[in-house]
Amino acid sequence: MSLVVPLRKCIEGMAWYQPPPEGRVGRLRLDLNENLVGPPREALRALAALSAEEISAYPEYRKTEGKLARFFGVKADQLIMTCGIDDALRITCDAFAEAGEPVLTVEPTFGMYRFYAELVGARMVSLHYDDQLRFPLEEVVRTLGRLRPRVFFLANPNNPTGDLLGPAELRRILDAARHTMVMIDEAYYEFSGMTTIGWIRRRPNLIVTRTFSKAAGLAGLRLGCLMSNAEVIAALGRVRPPFSVNSAALAAALAVVRHPGTIRRYAREVVAARGELELALKRLGVPVYPSAANFLLADFGPGGPALLEALGRRGILLRDRRGDFGRPGWVRITIGTRAQTRELIRELEKAWKRVRS
Repeated sequence: MSLVVPLRKCIEGMAWYQPPPEGRVGRLRLDLNENLVGPPREALRALAALSAEEISAYPEYRKTEGKLARFFGVKADQLIMTCGIDDALRITCDAFAEAGEPVLTVEPTFGMYRFYAELVGARMVSLHYDDQLRFPLEEVVRTLGRLRPRVFFLANPNNPTGDLLGPAELRRILDAARHTMVMIDEAYYEFSGMTTIGWIRRRPNLIVTRTFSKAAGLAGLRLGCLMSNAEVIAALGRVRPPFSVNSAALAAALAVVRHPGTIRRYAREVVAARGELELALKRLGVPVYPSAANFLLADFGPGGPALLEALGRRGILLRDRRGDFGRPGWVRITIGTRAQTRELIRELEKAWKRVRS
């Protein structure tokens, strides 16, 4: 049956996000960069304590946003909560992207940058990592000055490559982007330690995003925070839905920020496990790329699909990233605890030996 009203022209050719198959719970979920232990106990208690009245009423944001602002070291009028970082991308595009005007990113990266830009009809301009997975800094700087895109999306660390730009590189980008809103997506900050939140006071074109979906273990509740100067926040507030963040997410987030030690301990565990997995992959002769996030990108070559299938039968899920690189073999591996990582290494060694034989 045909549509009564045709799709908007800018949507007709868009690629749409297809999530992994369902049935992931109860398996070793090393495919979506989630927390593999779960949220702090305090967050679970806060969820259990929600009253019937709190659940039946529309959520109120001001108090929670004030407490989250203090946690991130910004003023209350420099932060808004969003339904995950995806929602932050959407309202940024709604406010600043324009149909037919350029939006810039460097690929491979988080696919939702392109998705939301194209959804508003913006002209997506994509630069690319080289064949050694090096970030094209000089080309980015030139393009920002020449093209003056409306928005530049930058994940730092980047997903799926895991590389991290330092302060000097970021300053060069912001200096070149005088006519561009620059969103620095810090979804993996807890594992990298690199942040630009303190820069929003003196960089009028800077937006920084954080999420509670990764280290904090609240992916199922969908909560992100977007931070910028007060003028940008006010503009974004005009396109934010009034109740996009639910009461359960608010309660859990407040519990998380009251007990930050749990998240710091988990992040330290992940960083230690990441080093163990990197060494194990190198021992197997598998090219692996340095990462500042809670995942590693590895190139298993022609044997990659068979490896993914073999590990899947053992209840271990990895993320096939062939679509980013144009051939099979590229795999992104989420890092959990050292115990989980050692289990992966044991199964990986056995499966890789069978694949190679």
